[in-house]
Amino acid sequence: MSAIFKKGEVITNDYFTGIAYLEMLVPEGTEYNCPIGNVTFEPGARNNWHTHDGGQILLVTSGEGYYQEEGKPAQKLQAGDVITIPANLKHWHGATRDSEFVHLAITTNPQKGGTNWLEPVSDTQYNAL
Repeated sequence: MSAIFKKGEVITNDYFTGIAYLEMLVPEGTEYNCPIGNVTFEPGARNNWHTHDGGQILLVTSGEGYYQEEGKPAQKLQAGDVITIPANLKHWHGATRDSEFVHLAITTNPQKGGTNWLEPVSDTQYNAL
C-alpha cells in the first residue's frame, strides 16, 4: 500500500488495540490552531471508544476501516471518505481485520479541550462486524 505521508512512530498508550502509528503533520499548539495527525492502523487495530471536546474530522487516505458512533451500526470506510464528528460524540475507528487503514485526524476547536478516552472496543463487538 503506498503512503502519502510518513507513517510515524508506534503509538504506545493504552487507548489502542493492536498496532497503530502516528505522525503529527501539524502539531498542537501551533499558530494554526488545527492539529493534524496521520494515523496508520495495522489490520485489526482500532482505538478505544472516545469523545473530542471540540470535534474531529477524519480524511481516509488508504485501506479499509470502520467508524462507529455509539448506538449506531459501524460504517465501512475506504480512501476518499470524509467523516465529521461533532463535539462530545462517543465513537471509535480502526482497520478491518484484513486491511491496513490510514486517515488524517484533524482536531477541530482544540481550544475547547482534548480527547476523552473511554473503554476499549471489545473483541466481541469488533468480531461481529
